[in-house]
Amino acid sequence: MKKLLIAMVAAPALVFSMLLAAQDMEDTITVTSSIFDHHGMVPEENSAYGANTSIDLSWSDLPAGTQSLALICDDPKVVEIGMMETPFVHWVVYNIPASASGLPGGLAAEAEPMVDGLAGMINGNNGLGRSGYFGPRPPANGQLHQYDFRIYALDADLDLAAGLNKDQLLEAIDGHVIGTGMLMGHYERKE
Repeated sequence: MKKLLIAMVAAPALVFSMLLAAQDMEDTITVTSSIFDHHGMVPEENSAYGANTSIDLSWSDLPAGTQSLALICDDPKVVEIGMMETPFVHWVVYNIPASASGLPGGLAAEAEPMVDGLAGMINGNNGLGRSGYFGPRPPANGQLHQYDFRIYALDADLDLAAGLNKDQLLEAIDGHVIGTGMLMGHYERKE
């Protein structure tokens, strides 16, 4: 029981240190979307107030040796303004083939969507504990929220099982990240 308790206490610290290591890596992958520019506004349609449609993403400049890719989108602003202790997770995707140059918009929320060129890709669990994309839905509190769509290039095809959340994915890819890139979007609810 004591070992289990120590493991439970150590796990968040381990995930946090892995996240810092990946964030300390200089972004070399170019990540874009056709619907907003870096530091641009996420359209209403792609918010949970709208149609909750996932955005399209494209990437380029993958490092040599990339075998697969992963994506995490979260909102770190909720920590900065004291709403939550950790960034809220909006999207987790993994087992993305290295041959893929992006994700289409309007991707199905099911865990294993069937998409040409993305065989084996998995929608992990977002902050609601459900698979797939969950768009911005901040309260109308006068705060501009931030949505970081971060791509991770991995040196292995890890063939991870369905159902992973952000922390579990970061743990699984620890030691395999060879490159990162990020597209940042913003959204503010006004009423």
